[in-house]
Amino acid sequence: MVRGWKAVLAVAGLAVLGAVPSVTLAQDNMQSDSMKKDDAMQDSMKHDTMKHDDMAPDKNAKALFTGTFHGKVHSTSGRATVYQGTDGKRILRLTHFKTSNGPDVHVILVATRDAKDDANFLSGNVERIELGKLKGNEGDQNYELPENVDLNKFLTVSIYCERFNANFGAAALAKF
Repeated sequence: MVRGWKAVLAVAGLAVLGAVPSVTLAQDNMQSDSMKKDDAMQDSMKHDTMKHDDMAPDKNAKALFTGTFHGKVHSTSGRATVYQGTDGKRILRLTHFKTSNGPDVHVILVATRDAKDDANFLSGNVERIELGKLKGNEGDQNYELPENVDLNKFLTVSIYCERFNANFGAAALAKF
């Protein structure tokens, strides 16, 4: 009887050992496939343009103004670009954008060359146009511009926290 149990245990042990390499191989194949998909996604993100983006107003949008973010109160990076579609609508597009998370953070245009002058900017002595609440503290995002915005006057995009009256970061816009 003991011999019978030993035989059963030996067969079961061999079956388990035989299954381990196939499970490991399956996991390796799954990891490899997953890594290939991640690499392909990263490659496609390297070439972020409005022409090939579902968030674009239309496929023939033209870049009008652009600038890169610099941090003020918090580290902020990425690019702000104003595009105009063939329908005349203008979109502010943030790409490769990253800033700190915070409460009540907004995207605004300010009538200044750059938001370095925090004393005037934060006290409200500079005209500003609200574009909306920040959609996320990381990633590409769009904000529609009001029709009457004069981009020769409102030259800076600011990531602004209303709750703490803080300019997280800014991008001075220049003609493209």
